[in-house]
Amino acid sequence: MNDAPRPHDTPRRALVVRGGWEGHQPLAVTDLFLPFLKDRGHTVETSESLDVYEDAELLAATDLIVQCWTMGEITREQSEGLAAAVRAGTGLAGWHGGIVDSFRGDVGYQLLTGGQFLMHPPGFHDHDVHLVPERAEHPVVRGLSDFRVHTEQYWLATDPLIDVLATTTFAPDDVRDRAVVMPAVWTRTWGAGRVFVSAIGHKPDDFDVPEVRALTERGLLWASR
Repeated sequence: MNDAPRPHDTPRRALVVRGGWEGHQPLAVTDLFLPFLKDRGHTVETSESLDVYEDAELLAATDLIVQCWTMGEITREQSEGLAAAVRAGTGLAGWHGGIVDSFRGDVGYQLLTGGQFLMHPPGFHDHDVHLVPERAEHPVVRGLSDFRVHTEQYWLATDPLIDVLATTTFAPDDVRDRAVVMPAVWTRTWGAGRVFVSAIGHKPDDFDVPEVRALTERGLLWASR
């Protein structure tokens, strides 16, 4: 499988599934990326219902699913429909709680994404995002450097089969006796499909950081079939 984003000579189809907890502003934040996807050769459809994951014909014709759906509940049929589409080659991408704090009771969904939100320190704070040197040539992060953000920092449970591209570090505190390096951006394959996840993106202005915007846009293209 080629790691490079592929040219979009023919229209691709993107499906943006958005909803759940309103604190992550799912409509406003996904709207930031709709023009980008269209400019990169995708037709874009939006859905504010998870029922779309039961439409096998639609998902099979979709090249990229962008999900921004925090918390909420997913039915077995919806979860299995999404996973089957990704296994067959449909890409899945998302950021922050919209992809790793979704459907907390569904283990199959967590296996698909490769990570699950557990907690974050109170409020927003400055923290550095470090690119993994061994993955510097991955198309999602190539040419970027370490950067700083002022937002939530996610503590996650992650799958050992993810390909970690960037990390953040939690300092020791009164509970943890040593520093912990935590995945912040990763990719993975799931069957024939590609999955892109970034833990960054609680609020729209997080994407004003050039590196955050760049890696997110690249991640969408990387995941797209």
